[in-house]
Amino acid sequence: MSTQIREFIVNRANYADSKWIAREAEVENGQVLAEIEKFAFTANNITYAVAGDMLNYWAFFPADEGWGKIPVWGFAKIVKSKCPDIKEGERIYGYLPMATSFVMQPEKVTGGSFLDLYKQRRELHPVYNSYSRVSAERPHDDLEPILRPLYTTSFLIDDWLADNDFFGAKQAVLISASSKTGLGLAYGLHQRRPEGPEVIGLTSAGNKKFVEGLGYYDKTVVYGDVAALDASLPTLAVDFAGDGDVIAAVHRHFGDKLVESTTVGLSHKDAPRPPSNLPGAKPSFFFAPDQMKKRSDEWGRDGFDKKLGESWNEFAKASARWIKVEHGKGEDAIARVYSDMLAGKINPAEGHILSLK
Repeated sequence: MSTQIREFIVNRANYADSKWIAREAEVENGQVLAEIEKFAFTANNITYAVAGDMLNYWAFFPADEGWGKIPVWGFAKIVKSKCPDIKEGERIYGYLPMATSFVMQPEKVTGGSFLDLYKQRRELHPVYNSYSRVSAERPHDDLEPILRPLYTTSFLIDDWLADNDFFGAKQAVLISASSKTGLGLAYGLHQRRPEGPEVIGLTSAGNKKFVEGLGYYDKTVVYGDVAALDASLPTLAVDFAGDGDVIAAVHRHFGDKLVESTTVGLSHKDAPRPPSNLPGAKPSFFFAPDQMKKRSDEWGRDGFDKKLGESWNEFAKASARWIKVEHGKGEDAIARVYSDMLAGKINPAEGHILSLK
């Protein structure tokens, strides 16, 4: 017996063009049907769309030609199971489509997790195919899908920078300082002060007060004031926005003193890409799973999970004082948050948890 699924899809050539569709899905032997309970939507999900072809994000939950399903992080419940290792009623956490439900094929099942190796996802990166089996609501249950995937990236960038002795930099410039991944990195770097580099946030005039109030940055400046920064010090830049004009201004100001330039996010989707042959270090894209694999090999997966979990719990406690969780329910609410996020209208102090029921 088939199940009808409602799915939110976007036009890959024009992200503002989106719609809900219905389709039928079958649960075969060895598979389960997961009903999506709630998920977060952040600027990081816009990055998934913008980098969808480059980093293969569209491949996880394929749609018809020219369309895509933007992945999100959240919780789901198993409502139908033809897999002997997974029982109906179980709650899981992980990488989801924006939909009412989806079919999974659990393999490598342990007491606390499994890999979803359903058809096209079988060959994709296991970082995104790994699901936690959770028995009930957990500490920071709403904050987890909003911040934890982003904080995992923040934790890995912080670790990667420290692993490379910050490339000799004395100051770290975080571009789009109010982005949640940027806030997580600033939090991590702040814990390393005064031994680590000075942490400088570049942000818009409208977000400057919010960023300053966090206490994670040593200094906060607006985009137009890059020239006020000390260009005599070895500097690294981490960009979360993908605005080529801002990146170019940073490179030209610091010149050869820019010892590392890393791109993490592309949330400013309509901004121009940076020109080639900029002075200073050549910009490169940070792919978090590479550093995760390195540390998992070195520390063991349990060791990695322990370090990340401890760091996440501390960040979640610190975040609770500045983030306001907004809940939205239904197709219209989901489409509205998507549209506002696409247009950059979301307050950085807000986190959005969405559900269809």
